[in-house]
Amino acid sequence: MKFRNEFRIWIGILLLAALVVLPFYTPIQKYLSIPNNIVTFNNDLPIAVPSLGDSVEVEPANKAIHAVSSNDFETVSSGEDELLYSVAGMPIKKVDVNVLEDLKVIPGGQSIGVQLHTAGVLVVGHHKISGENKELSPGEEANIKVGDIILKINGDPIKEMQDVKPYVEKAGEANKSLDVTIKRGDDKIHTKLTPTMDKKENEYRIGLYIRDSAAGIGTMTFYDKESKKYGALGHVISDMDTHKPIEIYNGAIVNSTVTSIDKGTNGTPGEKEAKFSVDADKIGTITKNSPFGIFGKLDEKMDNAGKYNKPMPVALSHEVEEGPAKILTVIDGEKVEEFDIEIVSSVPQKFPATKGMIIQITDPELLKKTGGIVQGMSGSPILQNGKIIGAVTHVFVNDPTSGYGVHIEWMLQEAGINIYEDGKKAS
Repeated sequence: MKFRNEFRIWIGILLLAALVVLPFYTPIQKYLSIPNNIVTFNNDLPIAVPSLGDSVEVEPANKAIHAVSSNDFETVSSGEDELLYSVAGMPIKKVDVNVLEDLKVIPGGQSIGVQLHTAGVLVVGHHKISGENKELSPGEEANIKVGDIILKINGDPIKEMQDVKPYVEKAGEANKSLDVTIKRGDDKIHTKLTPTMDKKENEYRIGLYIRDSAAGIGTMTFYDKESKKYGALGHVISDMDTHKPIEIYNGAIVNSTVTSIDKGTNGTPGEKEAKFSVDADKIGTITKNSPFGIFGKLDEKMDNAGKYNKPMPVALSHEVEEGPAKILTVIDGEKVEEFDIEIVSSVPQKFPATKGMIIQITDPELLKKTGGIVQGMSGSPILQNGKIIGAVTHVFVNDPTSGYGVHIEWMLQEAGINIYEDGKKAS
């Protein structure tokens, strides 16, 4: 009995020591930044997908949200206007968050053409060439993979596809290898690439499909009259072959005109069909392609016409309410129109996450013409109670009337626009 009592005393001392030391233990600190660990479910539809390997406690929409890391050390609770961190039940940090009262931006809704040029040239595939004795791909043998970015050849920067050919021809004729610097994820890798004569084409080839640009359409979300900064799309632009985000060297946006709508149905997303000229005068630059959209500066003012041509206040995520709202978008020509939607569910997020809202199109006219959310509508600003609250981002494939929205808070932050009082924000 005496041994048992002493054992309990020692266990109690060890537990007390752990509670004191645990908040300051370095390995635990890395779990205090969890951009995608906030999650809630409403009618079995996820708002924000948790990171792999994490377990998540699910709470009713718009209530306190708890995310627990897989080692059960760290808990985050978010209330209406404050954030409380805790480790082993002990509070660590409390941060109040408020939006600047005088911050206003102009809502978008315009259809835009997007032109991106990659940083380096992107490898999008391999192909075999007819060599001396066999078919081979020199690029594949050099361990260059799909999704890699060729940054340099023989120490010289490569900016576009036409930069590559002279090096290939010169090395082939001299029977030499090329020193190639590639970017793979966050790593830079050096490899030797030996051009081979293609007997069919009578040219030196490297057996790689490469691309240096991408183009498409989307929707403007907002722009700031003072700084000329803008945000659009609400989601990252990925390469159509590699499905990886495009790392941009530079880019531009131009005006585009919606010519028709391919209506969405269950299982088949619809899309806007629009036209724009790659040679058209650019209306803005693209300096960032992030999970929250594309961002840059406007060269000229974009006209929205009507009552939405003036700056509007913005709402933080905890101010968004379930219920009626509107979106601004173009479904014919260049005319921006407003349409009714419903905010089905919204998470009061304290960390950036791309899927903060579930929305549903309720406007009869929009449903008749588009079937709901269609490709090209991404970035359409969402308005509620006289404020900009977010942007349309994704459609549910099996229910084109519904989809995701991103909170405007994170898009403004990505654009480099400070929206918080005293510059304070949890991170």
